[in-house]
Amino acid sequence: MSLMKRISLIFHSKANSALDRAEDPRQTLDYSYQRQLELLSKVRRGVADVATSRKRVELQVNQLEQQANKLSAQAQKAIEMGREDLAREALTRKSGLATQINDLKTQHANLQGEEEKLTLAQQRLQAKVESFRTRKETIKATYTAAEAQTRIGEAMSGIGEEMGDVGLAIQRAEDKTAQLQARAGAIDELISSGALDDVSQVGGSDDISRELDAMSSQSDVESELARLKAGKTPEALEAGDILAEEPRRTSTEGQS
Repeated sequence: MSLMKRISLIFHSKANSALDRAEDPRQTLDYSYQRQLELLSKVRRGVADVATSRKRVELQVNQLEQQANKLSAQAQKAIEMGREDLAREALTRKSGLATQINDLKTQHANLQGEEEKLTLAQQRLQAKVESFRTRKETIKATYTAAEAQTRIGEAMSGIGEEMGDVGLAIQRAEDKTAQLQARAGAIDELISSGALDDVSQVGGSDDISRELDAMSSQSDVESELARLKAGKTPEALEAGDILAEEPRRTSTEGQS
């Protein structure tokens, strides 16, 4: 397959997909019904035009027949008055009218046949349009119900476009909240460790204060360790007994 054919195939497939998404079957059905109504209206106008032509031919035939009857009467009167020449002229004109009358009757029969065909076609088309209208309304109602059911299902499952956006917004809010909580915890730990200064404290904390605090903490640890080794109470340790006794005990044990 050549490159141009592949491009053409891709373009047509994407255009067809876009048209499918943009098409609303209900609007398409309404448009088709409107076109059928317009066609039915044209057929009705055609039937009316043919009926009008048929009626006009009938009037012409009646007029010609009246003229033919009048010429017959004139010919009869001319014979009675001994004017054979006038009678001959009247009968000649009557013969010409007879030819026209026969032609018009033929046209009248053709128009009547055409009118009957169009009338039958109109009745069939009207029945078809009515059937289409009923089916159209049924399909539209079914489509609307299916569309509503689909939207409800999408809303319940959260996969709809609108509900999907809401779900993403909630997810982003939760992620941002967790990030802020982690950042706040990290800052607290840095402040506690002395890596960051707590500007809310008056005068703040300098390096000397932190060093003294560290030495105090170390002293507390040594005191607690000595208490545990001697089995003494914290009060005795505070009085300095343990620290004082420890060297003497070591000295006594050395003399013995």
